[in-house]
Amino acid sequence: MDTQVDLDGIPVDRSTPVLVTGATGYVAGWIVKGLLDAGVTVHAAVRDPHNTKKVQHLLDAAQASTGTLRLFASDLLRDGSYAEAMQGCRIVIHTASPFVRSVRDPQRDLVDPAVQGTRNVLETANRVGSVERVVLTSSIAAMIGDAQDVLRLPGRTVNETAWNTTSSLTREPYSYSKTLAEKEAWRIAEAQDRWRLVTVNPGFVIGPALNSSPTSESYTVARQLASGQLRFGAPRVALAVVDVREVAYAHVAAAFLPEAEGRHLVVAEATDIVDLGRRLLPAYGASYPLPRRGVPKALAVAFAPAAGVERGYLRRNVGFALRSDTSKSRQKLGVRYRPAQESMEDMFAQLIESGTLER
Repeated sequence: MDTQVDLDGIPVDRSTPVLVTGATGYVAGWIVKGLLDAGVTVHAAVRDPHNTKKVQHLLDAAQASTGTLRLFASDLLRDGSYAEAMQGCRIVIHTASPFVRSVRDPQRDLVDPAVQGTRNVLETANRVGSVERVVLTSSIAAMIGDAQDVLRLPGRTVNETAWNTTSSLTREPYSYSKTLAEKEAWRIAEAQDRWRLVTVNPGFVIGPALNSSPTSESYTVARQLASGQLRFGAPRVALAVVDVREVAYAHVAAAFLPEAEGRHLVVAEATDIVDLGRRLLPAYGASYPLPRRGVPKALAVAFAPAAGVERGYLRRNVGFALRSDTSKSRQKLGVRYRPAQESMEDMFAQLIESGTLER
């Protein structure tokens, strides 16, 4: 398993610290590690710097690197809570945002933290004179909500010009939160001219975590694949996937490459849950009840409520192909994508090694 983020070709500046918000997160952990390995001083903003269980993997990464790690307490919803951590930073990488599918109150649990947190960080950047660039972790979810958005695009292909127009508080609220947060970021950025905003818009992130007990939604899917919940089949809803290590690389490239600007769609390939399960069959098919077939659309729609999925979402999206144009991320950031099979095998191997999955 590749445990490094290869930053070859990126002119990393070690003269000033870099702030990473949400530093204990799945993607953020790899960003922090990459920066530390490059000799950077990282200001890691976390909820509780004293929660050893949450921050130990960051401390371990710092111990094994030439960089320096400083932990700062922060809160997405508390104005000014990033001010201390941002002091002296030329670059801010804002990854902190909730990623969950099932919530009781979408406004409180998804939209408010995503939008208010982004506003909090960027308005602080307006007040901290050292900041020259902010890199925002957005998502392909801010570009498309479902197939109806794709149908409006030239060539039915997602690229950096696309915006999600279909999601709402009651229809894919996570995607809605990412859309509102990125739009708020561009509003704030365009109202000033001192620092530059660059966004990274990844697909569904897969691959190994640095934290030995990952809680990412991506790992929820991996556990579902292994558990047998989908052994009789799964709805074939398109997923655009990308390895977490490429997402981390894209953030660092967006932070330090002088010409980096605008939005960047970061996707390795289009797939679906059934196909991801099949990718694991050569290595793990004999040990785990992985999905091998798709569920007919009519059957998937009929049983959607039992699975906590909106029937309308499946009607619109089952069997719909997804195409992505990632030429900008390849040409401007230099991202080189590994195959999804490698990412999934690394992810599964980590779960088995940690004892999370039993054969």
